[in-house]
Amino acid sequence: MGKFKRVCVYCGSNSGNRKIFSDAALDLGREMVERRMDLIYGGGSVGLMGLVSQKVYDGGCHVLGVIPRALVPIEISGHAVGQVVIVSDMHERKAEMASRADAFIALPGGYGTMEELLEVIAWAQLGIHDKPVGLLNVDGYYDCLLGLFDKGVEEGFIKPSARNIVLSAKTARELIQKMEDYIPFHDQVAPTQSWNAGEPNATNS
Repeated sequence: MGKFKRVCVYCGSNSGNRKIFSDAALDLGREMVERRMDLIYGGGSVGLMGLVSQKVYDGGCHVLGVIPRALVPIEISGHAVGQVVIVSDMHERKAEMASRADAFIALPGGYGTMEELLEVIAWAQLGIHDKPVGLLNVDGYYDCLLGLFDKGVEEGFIKPSARNIVLSAKTARELIQKMEDYIPFHDQVAPTQSWNAGEPNATNS
């Protein structure tokens, strides 16, 4: 059993040009099944999304896809994998995925994957959550992005302690191990409790 029950995976609705990316998605799915981790993802049945979700589903773990109504005909080909929640827009999709997850992993992907990834990194920095964020850096796909983060530290835009929010590894097994060992020690912009205090169910009646 893994430390996390539900892992949110961000990944492309395309498979990329090389088999190594598909292999990485399947390997991540296998690792999650081995550790009995449920999957939360973008709801598509195509590209890397389709591969990892099918692998987790076939392994007997729960799969929850969250997808905006407008993307259903584009990203779901044939039958959906597991349970699908249809939401109104991208903002609702990301909030729903983030609130349900215990941890986040990004496989290689395009603008959408990177935007989702950067948002949960920023949320960790702000103190909105303290969940681990991992990059599966397949064949150096994210080297440039990680280099940009280092440049941000060097130039004074990212605090050195906040650089530790982002974990990365070349294999799924190594990445999940790093995430299970993760202890947040960066300075949060605002305490997590102060963010939660604004939720309707946290107010006194």
